[in-house]
Amino acid sequence: MRIMGKSAALALGLVLSSLWPALADKVTVKDVTGREVEVNVPVKNVILGEGRQIYFLAVLDKEAPFKRVVGWRDDLSKADPESYEAYLEKYPEIAKLPTFGGMKDGTFDIEQAVALKPDVILMNVDAKTATDEAGYIEKLGKVGIPLVYVDFREKPMENTEPSMRLMGKLMGKEAVAENFIKFRADAIKRVTDVLDKNAPKRPLVFVERAGGYSDDCCMSFGNENFGKMVELAGGTNMAKDIIPGTFGTVNPEQIIASNPDQVIITGGKWDAYVPGGNWVGVGYGANLTEARRKLENLTKRPAFTGVKAVKDGNVHAIWHQFYNNPYQFVAIQEIAKWLHPDLFADLDPEATFKELHEHFLPLDYKPGYFVSLKDK
Repeated sequence: MRIMGKSAALALGLVLSSLWPALADKVTVKDVTGREVEVNVPVKNVILGEGRQIYFLAVLDKEAPFKRVVGWRDDLSKADPESYEAYLEKYPEIAKLPTFGGMKDGTFDIEQAVALKPDVILMNVDAKTATDEAGYIEKLGKVGIPLVYVDFREKPMENTEPSMRLMGKLMGKEAVAENFIKFRADAIKRVTDVLDKNAPKRPLVFVERAGGYSDDCCMSFGNENFGKMVELAGGTNMAKDIIPGTFGTVNPEQIIASNPDQVIITGGKWDAYVPGGNWVGVGYGANLTEARRKLENLTKRPAFTGVKAVKDGNVHAIWHQFYNNPYQFVAIQEIAKWLHPDLFADLDPEATFKELHEHFLPLDYKPGYFVSLKDK
């Protein structure tokens, strides 16, 4: 019988010890749908089911936000071109990342995904129905690729914290996730504490989703997403009793009859979707003079005829992508200033957003996310 020498035994021990964490770190996590999923953590290779998931991934991987990304959906450059260009300038390698179509429109290439050997695929919860119908979870499960759902869009005020905690667990960045969650909660409390103390009269607010994106009017929000943000900011969401879910439409007659005190229109630079459209191009480093011009132009539509908000100049535009990322607290602060300028005279949402960038994000902050007809 051969006895192993000390050096060989030491080498074997090192090998086994290096393998042990990989074996020991297979954990069961619960995603926002309540599914229990086994994942090896921390994950090294990730496919983003939506490019805009970089908004939260960048919070957790500030120094190298794309280091784990082996593929992503091709939506960021279209939905938020300013942010995409800023990331591209700093991380030119992202131009070579494999891109995917969407799960909901049936253009997600599962064979391509398998070939990239991801440790996990991240999907927004709004893609769940399409994912279930296509049997993707079962197909991916057969080759050992887990899929987890996050949500910053359907019920963001409910699911942002658990989604960030889930991502912190997957990335091995639990402490960063908790720091962000506290930062977000504290920023929201700076609004809600003042409202609780002063109990001001709540103005009636109509939020138009992606105003000017099409000629139709008007998409809006029920009692979630921007609708919930309005309520947290001290307003009453006009559409909360009209739209039963998160998203829906109201007709021009309903707007005129409701006669809202304030109008907030979400916008972005959407040339990739609607070239030369009437949308309000707010966003990262946006031209606010041009955005204000386009915002004023939208008030001339029939749906806003004689509406109090237009008469008083209480019409505002805000970055649409706050609806689909964990930075909603900045939107809540800005809306609170619009609705209650006297109560929140000392609140500075721009400073809050800048602080978020300094502490958690790899990009330098650039203003351009808000514009109002009240702006001088």
